[in-house]
Amino acid sequence: MLDVAILGQVAFGYSPFIDKNRSVTATRLTVFPLKPDMVPDAAQLLHAVGGVWPADGARVSLNIASESLLQDLMQAQPSGNVMIEIPAFMACDPANTAAIVALRANGNVLMLKGRPLQELPREVLPCFKYSVIDVADDRRTDGSKPPPGVERNIPHVQAGVRTIAEMEQSFARGAEAVLGWPIDDVVQAGNAKSRAGQPDMQAMIELIRQVDAAEPIEKLENTLKRDPSLAFKLMRYINSPAFGLRVEISSFRHAIMMLGYKRLKRWVALLLATASKDVNMKPVMFAAVRRGLLMEELGRASSDEEMRSELFICGVFSLLDRMFQQPFSELLANIPVPERVFQALAQDTGPFQPYVNMVRAIENESLFDFREAADALMMSVSEVNRAQLRALTAASQLE
Repeated sequence: MLDVAILGQVAFGYSPFIDKNRSVTATRLTVFPLKPDMVPDAAQLLHAVGGVWPADGARVSLNIASESLLQDLMQAQPSGNVMIEIPAFMACDPANTAAIVALRANGNVLMLKGRPLQELPREVLPCFKYSVIDVADDRRTDGSKPPPGVERNIPHVQAGVRTIAEMEQSFARGAEAVLGWPIDDVVQAGNAKSRAGQPDMQAMIELIRQVDAAEPIEKLENTLKRDPSLAFKLMRYINSPAFGLRVEISSFRHAIMMLGYKRLKRWVALLLATASKDVNMKPVMFAAVRRGLLMEELGRASSDEEMRSELFICGVFSLLDRMFQQPFSELLANIPVPERVFQALAQDTGPFQPYVNMVRAIENESLFDFREAADALMMSVSEVNRAQLRALTAASQLE
């Protein structure tokens, strides 16, 4: 999966596909060719995609920023779990009708991206399950109704969503799903929500403190007993393929014996970042898990295991301010973190800041920012793409 030439010819970005229940039901993978005249191999792209999202696995939506690559992909018969976004201008072109009809017959979910400037061919219209409308292009965001007799024939997905408020408004306007990262809501000092006082959150913070201080196993077990669902989640994480243990862990005590406190700390960190019961936090938790795994993978070239472990915690904790509605300067006074992690999260400085910038560039699906961030890390595009694919594979194994 990870040695195909295409990984050096394109840049990847990804975002979640979020349904009305706020559940992430698919991942959107955006693919930018690095050079306009380059025609990457569609079969290689599907090979790389299949390594993360196999035919019997989760769904992936491909957003290809290259007409020639997309046309090749449409001819390549992707597996049924691959959804494909087709720009309106390509859907209107009769030259693409046969390929679009064949894709639908193949079982692929097709999404019409952007507004058609002319009527779609009659055979093509039923092929699209959704239309994708960017927040910036949605004429209904001002609350106005469409003209009489004008209605959307295809259920729509709202793209470009950046905040929880935008996500709520999109669903209120009738979106079937949203694409984007509803994680950019402003956090203000002294604005802590009651979430921080929930028993599971308190237990997690206490557990992190205890693991950090290497307190006796009995004390850690007593803390976990306050919330059996968290204990179950921790055991599920530890026994997931992503963790790579050869024996099944049957108890928390067994886990500590097998792992030691250092390795256990990263999984308690992951637990804290995914412990919220607020449905609007589901996309935030989705992002936090992938940020941790991605930052660790980006640091894989370093032979420093402690640095990789800290990068993982930095990524996983990078959205705790959203979950607790507290600035990091306040939040990290209660949660022990390494100095490099504190610098990156609370001060936007230090040696981990370029890794945080790389993750944000990937999430923003910005080719310019991607190149700039990769250069700052002195990493090639193919190395960054490989790190993404490894992280996304590990994340799918956790879930």
